[in-house]
Amino acid sequence: MPRGLYNWTAEDAVRFLKDRGFVHNHTRGSHFYYVGKYGGIFRQVSVPFHGARALKPRTLKGIIAQSGIPKNEWLGK
Repeated sequence: MPRGLYNWTAEDAVRFLKDRGFVHNHTRGSHFYYVGKYGGIFRQVSVPFHGARALKPRTLKGIIAQSGIPKNEWLGK
């Protein structure tokens, strides 16, 4: 199934970030914070974890913006 904005879980987003060198920094409540470098810039990404529920498209767009990784790399286009 092609990856769109509607079928990502928090676990999928974390796996994607870890594959690109991001590491877990800390947790506050249900939000996991990952830090790493992309494009020579240090970044912190907040991923909300609420079980196996899919992330809302607007939330995923925020995670994409925080990471600095291009959207087409996230969606595999």
